[in-house]
Amino acid sequence: MEMKIPQGITLDFEGNTLVVKGPKGELKKAYDNETVMVTVKDGEVAFTTPLKARRSVNAAVNTVRAHVRNMFEGVANGYVQKLSVIYSHFPITVEAKPGEVLIKNFLGEKSVRRARVMGSVKVEVKKQDITISGFDKEEVGQTAANIHLATRIVGRDNRKFQDGIYLVQ
Repeated sequence: MEMKIPQGITLDFEGNTLVVKGPKGELKKAYDNETVMVTVKDGEVAFTTPLKARRSVNAAVNTVRAHVRNMFEGVANGYVQKLSVIYSHFPITVEAKPGEVLIKNFLGEKSVRRARVMGSVKVEVKKQDITISGFDKEEVGQTAANIHLATRIVGRDNRKFQDGIYLVQ
């Protein structure tokens, strides 16, 4: 399977680590170089395997291919997730600090709930809207999941208590 390398993006190897550089930044990703062989030739990247073609081997090749495609997209355009703060009982305030997001007054709680921000992801809070942006798809998605899970309601009827932070897109 081959994939064309987009204009302005470079793909290099450091042992078993793929390094993709583009206008937005640089991403590194380790992969299993015994199962999947990645070669670059004439502006195209090829994914092959020295092993007998089986379902698990094909899955590993396609996984590395998908990761490289996401890395190309990330360093070229970046990724954005939008979340919305929803409440009906107590007004929730959200504050973004370096490395974490603070969620205050959730369900009237005095303690502050915290959500971890992964890597070099930027979090912007404007009233009830939260925008998460970055060039690594996994870090952006995990940060959005951390914020959503920080407002998970346990021990109450979720049909009545629908307060929380939810993905909008």
